[in-house]
This record gives sequence, structure tokens and C-alpha cells, in this order.
Amino acid sequence: MTKPQRIGLVGGGVIGAGWAARFLLNGHDVSIFDPDPEIGRKLELVIGNARRAQIKLFPGLSPPEGRLTIAASVSEAVADADFVQESLPEREDLKQTVLAAIEQATRPEVVIASSTSGLLPTRLQSAMAHPERFVVGHPFNPVYLLPLVEVCGGEKTSDAAKQAAIQLYAAIGMRPLHVRKEIDGFIADRLLEALWREALWLVKDGIATTEEVDDAIRFGAGLRWSFMGTFLIYRMAGGEAGMRHFLAQFGPALKLPWTKLEAPELTDELIDLVSAQSDDQAAGVSIRDLEIQRDDCLIGVLSALRAAEFGAGKVVEDHAQRLRGQMASPTPVDGG
Repeated sequence: MTKPQRIGLVGGGVIGAGWAARFLLNGHDVSIFDPDPEIGRKLELVIGNARRAQIKLFPGLSPPEGRLTIAASVSEAVADADFVQESLPEREDLKQTVLAAIEQATRPEVVIASSTSGLLPTRLQSAMAHPERFVVGHPFNPVYLLPLVEVCGGEKTSDAAKQAAIQLYAAIGMRPLHVRKEIDGFIADRLLEALWREALWLVKDGIATTEEVDDAIRFGAGLRWSFMGTFLIYRMAGGEAGMRHFLAQFGPALKLPWTKLEAPELTDELIDLVSAQSDDQAAGVSIRDLEIQRDDCLIGVLSALRAAEFGAGKVVEDHAQRLRGQMASPTPVDGG
């Protein structure tokens, strides 16, 4: 664990409170400002949930918690901070104004990060006198449990600022994903947005209810996504020939009206690029070994959900009950 730092947080909503919990439970002192008069009560609820989660996830491994201070202003929250995380509503003008205020109240070497879900860092840092210390650190809810944090710099962000953020996030148990090219929505939210938009069309057109859309994910592909994502799963769908065979077999479906989205042309260049990157991703592990790893991970996920009696885990438990009943009452053998 790194030396405890003083963390300044601006914004204590769902994301800001999640950041507070993760930093506090990893031993860092947190000073937070939010104009909500009930911020103290709301923070305690989130921190309580996070504390319960950490005890279950890391039994016997909880370090001494940091100290929480609720500040009366932005400047008070960040004045003594070693690192600042802004988590305000997704309004570019608001963030620009507050980021400039944060900059004025902090020491010049302090990295200032934003939790924005997709606003461009170059635009957010445009009102700062020292934009080189600004970086996006986009987390996912609940911040205290999900490890992914996308790190993206703007045109004037220094490599040192990005590396400092990456190192701190990793030290509190997160998995930083460096977004090398600045793009609206970054990586994860562009994928989520594509699924969300298609889901809305399915509901609007009367094809599926909201529950049916969610069931289509949580009882199927969502279970695989939790450990292998999309490309590695599709590599296995191509059999022993891997990704190149999958693209040859299922590529023509990109021309079919399966979604409202337009797919890129599956050129030879794109096929070569995807296939080569998939080979690198597999790192020499055979399809059969990947299948075994997939099955073991699925068993782990399904077993955990079964213990919680939720989602696909309840389906597994219900089937287990049926199997117990069948074994307890075997069908008589006809001796005639």
C-alpha cells in the first residue's frame, strides 16, 4: 500500500461518495465538498455499504480507515490535498468553472482528475492556467467495488499527471485503462451506450420489455463478459481456427439488420488487424485451454450467484433442487 495521502473530493453524489468510500477504506484521508445539506448522512450510508462489501471481499485484510472531513467550500476541500477528484454533474461549463477554482486553491504539483463519463478532457482543461496537471479518471458504479477506471488526458495533459493518477488508482485496488486517443465517451461508455440505445429501440418497438432485455443479458452473455469480454469469447466461437474463422463465418451478419447501428466495412485490413490483436490477446493459450478457463470462471460466477439466490444463480439452484428430487425418487425399472 502506498503512503496515505490527503484526497480532496468535489461532488458527493453517487460517484463522489463511492470515491470517498474507496479512498477512506484504503487508508487515505478524505476532505469532500458538496452543497447538499444531507451530504453527511448520504456519505455514511454509502461508506457503510462499502465497509460491508470490503469485509466480505477481503476478510481480515481491512487497513485502518482514513479520516473523513466534510468541507464547507471547494477551496477548503482541496487546499491541503495531494490529489483531487472532481465528480460534478455532466455539464461542461460547470466543470470548467469549478476546475479553475480547484486549481487556484491547490498546490501547483497536485494532479486534478475528473470523473466525467465522456466529456473531452481538452475542453474541460481549457480554462485552467496549468492544464498539464488535469486528467480524466472515469470510474464505474459502485466505485468502491468495480475496479475499472478509464484514464484519459487532454491535449495539454502531461505524461507525469497520467502516470501519477494511474499509480494512485492502482494502489487503491483499481484497474486503470489508459485511453490513448481522446474520444467522446471514452471506451467503456461507448460500448454501454451502444447497448443502451439498442435496448431502447427494442422496448419502443414492442419487441421486448425492460425485464426481458435485462434477462437477455444477465442469463447469457453478461455472465461471460464478466471475465472474458467480447473479443476473447468470439475467438473461441471460431473454434480451433480462432478469430479469423469467426470473422469469416459471422462477418456477413454485419450486413443484416440485426441492430440500428451501422458496422464498419469488414475489409481485409480490418480482418488482419482484429485477428492479429486477438492472437496477441490469447498469448498462445489454445482454444481448448481457453474453454476450460471459461468454464471454470462461469462455474465460479454461477456459484457465487447461486449463494446469493439471484439471477442465473437462482436458475442453477432451482435446477439443483429438481435433480435432488429426481435422485431421491428414481423412476422404477420395468421388470416385465
